[in-house]
Amino acid sequence: MATIGILGLQGAVEEHLKSIVSAGHQGTVIKLPHQLDGIDALIIPGGESTAIRKLMDQFGFVEKIQAFSALKKPIFGTCAGMVLLAERVSGSEDSHLGLMDITVQRNAFGRQKESFEAEIPVEGLLNPFPAVFIRAPYIEQAGSEVEVLATCEGSIVMARQNHLLACSFHPELTDDPGVLLIFLEMVEQSVSTPL
Repeated sequence: MATIGILGLQGAVEEHLKSIVSAGHQGTVIKLPHQLDGIDALIIPGGESTAIRKLMDQFGFVEKIQAFSALKKPIFGTCAGMVLLAERVSGSEDSHLGLMDITVQRNAFGRQKESFEAEIPVEGLLNPFPAVFIRAPYIEQAGSEVEVLATCEGSIVMARQNHLLACSFHPELTDDPGVLLIFLEMVEQSVSTPL
């Protein structure tokens, strides 16, 4: 059975852990970089991207996650996690992990009070997904290797690039496992395919 880590520095960590366990997989909270060595995939949860980045710097996670990605192990960034994965952040000279060929606009759908839910079609799912958007970013631009999986109000809100998956919304805050199952399928393929 694959072990999926959730970066446990800040944000919706417990909710992701609960979703993984509910889906029948093993989850573990990652608080120190060396713990990445014992997992098959990583979720970077929503929260505050600047705060998470500061903690990643403080604990030495940036290079370690980049090395984890270089092994083609699946990584799923949700909301702030998507911002952290992006190669480019609109209006900022700096990116965080710089792994995914996307340009992300932070807080693109507005502030906390503009949070909303929307039923959105997602590539690979039969039914629309009940997406929860909280101070959500969106993808302004996606590179040629990036597969767009969902849009909302004309903006890209979910995409995949090889072993990287990112979405603007919070799949862990809904009872619908559809989006998580897309990631779990990526994990199962990765585990069954030797490097």
